[in-house]
Amino acid sequence: MTKPILQLWINGQRTASRSKRFADVSNPAKGETIRQVPLASREDVEAAIAMAKAAFPAWRDTTPLRRSRILNKFRELLETHRAELAQLASEEHGKTLEDATGSVQRGIEVVEFAIGAPHLLKGEHAENVGRGVDCHSMLQPIGVCAGITPFNFPAMVPMWMFPIAIACGNTFILKPSEKVPSCSLRMAELFKEAGLPDGVFNVVPGDKEAVDTLLMHPDVRSISFVGSTPIAKYIYETAAHHGKRVQALGGAKNHAVVLPDAELDFTADAIMGAAYGSAGERCMAISTVVAVGDVADKLVTKLKSRAEKLVVGPGNKKGVDMGPVISAQHRDKIVGYIDSGVQQGAKLVTDGRGIKVPGHDKGFFVGPTLFDNVSTEMTIYREEIFGPVLIVLRVASLDEAINIVNANQYANGTAIFTASGAAARRFQNEIEVGMVGINVPIPVPMAFFSFGGWKSSLFGDLHMHGMEGVYFYTRTKAVTTRWPEVEERSGSTLTMPTLG
Repeated sequence: MTKPILQLWINGQRTASRSKRFADVSNPAKGETIRQVPLASREDVEAAIAMAKAAFPAWRDTTPLRRSRILNKFRELLETHRAELAQLASEEHGKTLEDATGSVQRGIEVVEFAIGAPHLLKGEHAENVGRGVDCHSMLQPIGVCAGITPFNFPAMVPMWMFPIAIACGNTFILKPSEKVPSCSLRMAELFKEAGLPDGVFNVVPGDKEAVDTLLMHPDVRSISFVGSTPIAKYIYETAAHHGKRVQALGGAKNHAVVLPDAELDFTADAIMGAAYGSAGERCMAISTVVAVGDVADKLVTKLKSRAEKLVVGPGNKKGVDMGPVISAQHRDKIVGYIDSGVQQGAKLVTDGRGIKVPGHDKGFFVGPTLFDNVSTEMTIYREEIFGPVLIVLRVASLDEAINIVNANQYANGTAIFTASGAAARRFQNEIEVGMVGINVPIPVPMAFFSFGGWKSSLFGDLHMHGMEGVYFYTRTKAVTTRWPEVEERSGSTLTMPTLG
């Protein structure tokens, strides 16, 4: 049977691709193709850029209040269609419906933040910086912006980018993962229904050809990216070389430090969700536990008990805790990491290899996996697995735990579980990581704070959403004004002016 073929979204309408290349969009729980998507060609992307460029002047000149009203209508439509978007995310990614619904809601919260554009875009003003001289600043849009998003959050991660860019007066081109294109295309339809002018928001699913066109095209002014560290580095270097501003979020190896005074049942429950939610395919997943002192044995026992009770199955089935991973290739890669952990001497406490889900023999499933006695030299510690594999390191002190976290190349998120305010305060001050949780397992901030890591988890200077997102999508202009009286006017001077 012929599978449905999706289209691109250019200039406010579904558009047939000029490309002759297509990608299969799979349902990971069933292990079968459910639709196909064209891989946008260079000509497709250039057409989208041209439409976005043409739409920019009018959208730039649209008042922030008018933009805000359209965003508010978009927010209402997202709320109305939240279940539909969650279903699409679950179907194409595999995550549970509950998890997908939560991620859509987190994206909507960024739209809610962007609705404040009239306030967010206010500049600063200083009167009488010199005699009869005033100074003020303006935040102005930069032009055509582009976003390149991963497979793991089909709705939320795109909404980290385009609502703020568009609220600031820019036009936008979204290149979603070809594995999960449907949420982005549906959001484009809803945005048009909300009253967004044609050409302001465009969606071009594709692969490297589409990405490179965006990175190198002179009319694209900024690139936002979320994905693996090697690709983030490539995105940053290529786009920056072509004169664009870039925020490229990379990989992670997020640590949870557990002190002996932590409440262990609460801690174990929190780590379960952080490690195995979304099958571990989160850049904010806790993949590493650093157990301090004598807490390790008791903690591992509790983690093992909980991991073995997790129900694995299709994401749309009630009672399922964890769905499949995105593809057969990724499943096999995760299994390879588990094999390497065993070969390198880690203790395999819970083995997720070879799991069978009745009625879904072709699904891409890996069960929850737990390793103990892992060392920092092992591959399962050094590399990002991006799957349902949790590892435990044992250390003697908080000092040692902090040193391990700070020595890691990744610095996206981290957490500490403790009853000690002094230990937590020291941890938050000394840890070299962009997002920190204190008895919070996945420290993803609200939309009005920034999201982003440090070191090899971020390439660029500004994080996503919050005011850093506003600053990324605007340029600051300073205006100094004097209206002299006629008698104050005088001849020219060649000396450096001072206003004080």
